[in-house]
Amino acid sequence: MDIEVLRRAPLFATLGDEVFAALTDELTEVDLSRGASVFREGDQGDQLYFIVSGKIKLGRTAPDGRENLLAVLGPGELFGEMALFDPSPRNATATAVSETRLAGLRHENLRKVIQSNPEVSAQLLQALARRLRRTNESLADLVFSDVPGRVAKALLDLADRFGRPATDGILVAHELTQEELAQLVGASRETVNKALAEFVQRGWLRLEARAVVILDIQRLRQRSR
Repeated sequence: MDIEVLRRAPLFATLGDEVFAALTDELTEVDLSRGASVFREGDQGDQLYFIVSGKIKLGRTAPDGRENLLAVLGPGELFGEMALFDPSPRNATATAVSETRLAGLRHENLRKVIQSNPEVSAQLLQALARRLRRTNESLADLVFSDVPGRVAKALLDLADRFGRPATDGILVAHELTQEELAQLVGASRETVNKALAEFVQRGWLRLEARAVVILDIQRLRQRSR
């Protein structure tokens, strides 16, 4: 397991070496292939997970079969932490969108560490606050932004977390299908494809297989507002 990835994660970054060692000693590795789920909506939760490598999507399914993508998470991020504070069934399905390695931590082991190290609890609450803030922003975007604006903002967010320099811009290997990207911004695939085609025509980005290359990030930022 790549301990250094975990050491840089927000939950672990400010912890002392002794506390960090106490937590990581209890971790178990989970390897997932693309499309495999670590848990499903309605499951009872007894673990939270840290992403060591790869990407995880969190999604929900409506009674009529429609899917909504809540978030795409990458290395250093955690998920499944809500069940630690609220033992209700899982409210989302966690699925790998690429080859993914996770580190799982059982709630009972985490509680033991929290009892002697209260700062761990504070870090977990900060992680929940960040997730809540991102959810609030997404809800506001659904009300105040049009689909092209939401697509631009989603691509910029993915670029911030997964982008890397390319010869002519920023390569964002998001690993999402066009249907998944549409679910992420809460729009139809056709409408999202139309927005992407417009961005390509304007020279703001180039489409690649489950990736984009952002060619003009300033124009994309302006369109996201």
